[in-house]
Amino acid sequence: MLEPDLNIDEFFPPERRICEGFVLRCWRPGDGPLLQDASNASYLHLKRFMHWARPDQTTLENEKLVRMFRAHFLLSEDFALGVFSPDERRVLGGTGFHLSKRPISKRSAEIGMWIRSSGAGLGLGTRVLREMLAWGFTQWPWMRLSWRASENNLASRRTAEKAGMLQEGVFQCDDYDAEGNRCSTVVYGLTREQWMSSGDGVCEIKTESLGD
Repeated sequence: MLEPDLNIDEFFPPERRICEGFVLRCWRPGDGPLLQDASNASYLHLKRFMHWARPDQTTLENEKLVRMFRAHFLLSEDFALGVFSPDERRVLGGTGFHLSKRPISKRSAEIGMWIRSSGAGLGLGTRVLREMLAWGFTQWPWMRLSWRASENNLASRRTAEKAGMLQEGVFQCDDYDAEGNRCSTVVYGLTREQWMSSGDGVCEIKTESLGD
């Protein structure tokens, strides 16, 4: 586990975490076709709440995108991650620790996520978020992690709540939905201290200790 007084200039982000049923890792050159397949297959599922979703994305577009993700990752400007099948031959979704143009020295990030349509509603999002919290509070420098969901995206809100995140407030009418209507955003958060005192945090720390 990283210490709270870590010199952030000496931090190099971990690139991969093996989980039960999936792998979290940074995007790499060559991942474009895998991302294209997942994005196009999931367009109808994603378009309501993911403004970036577009139909018929090309391999070239997605290859440029994963290379941009990789560049930002190496520069510690933003940390987009893929959710891959155990053999890493299929993209199950995307996630990441997003800085929103804030310096990493703030030690605060927002977790974003989308899940491939074929895996939606099966609990994968909750499992990924729990792993992101455990990873973020042990191997990354985060002291606080947040999650935002449209007030109408009940699945996203349930994911945050099932993973143990706490609702902190609602930004009233602060965004537009895919149909151009004003909507509110529900904000969830969790601090490292809160996570460590939770059941998930205690189990993770014990597991780490046994592995040392």
